[in-house]
Parts: sequence; C-alpha cells; structure tokens
Amino acid sequence: MPPKTSCIPRFRDLDVASRRRLLAEMCGIDERELDALLDSGGIGAATADSMVENAVGTLALPFGVALNFRVNGADYLVPMAIEEPSVIAAASHASKRVRAGGGFHATADEPLMAAQVEVHEVPDPPAAARRLGDAREELLQAANSAAPGLGARGGGARDLEVRDLGSGFVLVQVLVHVCDAMGANLLNTIAEALGPRVAALAGGAMGLRILSNYCDRRLVHASARIPVEAFGCARAGGREAALGVVNASRFAELDTHRAVTHNKGIMNGIDAVAIATGNDFRAVEAAAHAYASRGGTYGPLATWRLVDGGETLEGRLTVPLSLGTVGGALRTHPGARLALRLLDVRSASELAMVAASAGLATNLSALRALATEGIQRGHMALHHRATR
Repeated sequence: MPPKTSCIPRFRDLDVASRRRLLAEMCGIDERELDALLDSGGIGAATADSMVENAVGTLALPFGVALNFRVNGADYLVPMAIEEPSVIAAASHASKRVRAGGGFHATADEPLMAAQVEVHEVPDPPAAARRLGDAREELLQAANSAAPGLGARGGGARDLEVRDLGSGFVLVQVLVHVCDAMGANLLNTIAEALGPRVAALAGGAMGLRILSNYCDRRLVHASARIPVEAFGCARAGGREAALGVVNASRFAELDTHRAVTHNKGIMNGIDAVAIATGNDFRAVEAAAHAYASRGGTYGPLATWRLVDGGETLEGRLTVPLSLGTVGGALRTHPGARLALRLLDVRSASELAMVAASAGLATNLSALRALATEGIQRGHMALHHRATR
C-alpha cells in the first residue's frame, strides 16, 4: 500500500472506475467494498424500509472525495455527499492552498450534549429550582443508571443545570459526555428516565423530555494560515486576492443577508461530510445557525484577516458539531461505514475536526472566487457539465 496522502494529481481526469481502483489501493481496501456506493447509493429497498417508514425506494446523491486535506499534521481523503457542482472541487483547491501554510489546525471540546426535562405549572419556581439543585447528585446518579454503557466507555452525566424560564416553567438540563456517539438516543433515554422525579421535586406537571440539538458545549475550532505570496491567481495577485477575502469577511460581519450566504458556503463542506458519514445534518445545521445568532444578531461562523504584517491570510472558524462514528445510520448504511473507513478517523472528535476544516475550505474557496473572478465562472462551468 502506498504512503497515506491526500494529494492525488490529476485525480479528476480519471474515469470513475480508475478513481475507484486508485482509491482502494491508497486506502488499503478491497475495491469490491466500494460497490456499496454503486447504483443504489449504498442501500437497497429492503434496507431503506428498515431505516424509514413508508419507504418506496431510495434517492442517491453523488459521493466524492475531496483531496489535499492536511489537518493537525495528518492527511485525509475527505468523503463528501452533495448534489451541488463545484463544492468538492472547491474544497480540494482551497485545501491545496492551505497546505502551503502547514494545513488546517483544529481542536474539539469534549463531546458534551444536553438532555432536557421541562416542568410547567410550577407554583413556586424559585423554591422548585432550589430543591432540584439540592438533588443534583441524586439526579446525576439516576442519569448514569439510565445509560450504564456510557460510563463503561468513559462518558456519562457530568453536570446538571436548573433554570427558571418564567411563566411557571422550570428546566433541568443534564450535560452528558456521549463519547463517540452523536448522542440523541442516549440523551432521550436519560431525559425520559429523569422526568417523573424532576416533576415531583418541582411540584409541577411533567412536560417535554428530550435532547437539545444546540450543542454549544461541543464546539470545534479550525484555523488556516496561507502565505499571501501563494494566494494569487491569473486574475489577481496574492495580496489583492487576500484583501478581497478579508473584505468579503468583513461584509459578512456587517450584514445579516451576506452572513447567511457566507455560512451557507461553510455548511456546504460540513454538511457534505456529515451526510457521507451517516450523520444528522439537520441537527448540525440547526446548531450552527443558532450559534451564529448567539450575540443577538446573525453573524458569520468564520472570519478572515491579514496577520504577520500583512504577509499571511488567516481564517478562523468556530462551530458546534454533534457528529458520531457509532450508532445511528452507521448501523444499517454500508456506504456511511465505508466513508468512515476511507476517512480513517479514530473518534467522533477527529471526524468533527475534519468536517470543520472542510467547512473552512469551502468558505475560503467561495470568498476567493467572489473576490477575484466572480462565483459563476467556475461554478457554472461545472454546472453545465453536470446538465449536458
């Protein structure tokens, strides 16, 4: 097997069969394993029927591999499932530029998610909040008893918060370390187990018991630094192109309408990785946009600046990401399992760092195109190819 690298020159010029052979060789897998991605999109009618209700068939998406990614010193072939032309090419091109500055650097917070128990018609919310706070250890122990497998893997309930929401509503929120899972089923199990006791302590009517998809304790941070001298193109020099990216970033910071489109470009990369790996991209989207609004107005998730006396273009992205490498669709979808094999990540946090880097890459590529040649030139060329 050749050394692991994400740089494959002229990969796009190969036909599909040749790409599959080369990918199998580089990743050390049997080419027949890639058959999971043929024709049916990885699943047949019987599997689809086991995954959703009222199934009548499947709807496939193109599954591609973004190249040139280096994150925290390691190379990754990044699987992406998406219907939009140019996104995979854009991610690959931007990542090649970022390699000139050492690649992407990323960190991930602990995978903490919140299980929520809501109680309403509480006659004395302040007193209820005190009783619930005093029962903290009891409730945490009950949470861990409801999901014993988490503790065996090093996870489990970590903290408990109580909030008086007003209008007779009191909320108990349990923060749970979900290890390598996205965590939805685990959190729902914990919330439902705690519901009756929380309602009794609060003295009100038991309401909703469910996870929160707003994983603001599960943030991922990605950054990229590119030498300005390596950022030019035929239509703009390096400094001109870099200044264009910085000004586009500032525009997104000043205008909500632009910030929405700016963030859509980021989610092009993140969602494509989430879908390819069988993750819940709707949860990812909801959390990202809530985080973009955390200050009271909607703003960009990534910003770009010139640093080092104007010699380096630096981008920084922070986004909440609840991705898993176990459970969910991975149990039934062979295409999603294959995507994780191609990616070769060892934890959900590592997957999240790669996905965030993909988001920063697609953002950079879009801003660079806007600042130099306009977004339509490359995008529409690929669109026309797809619709011929």
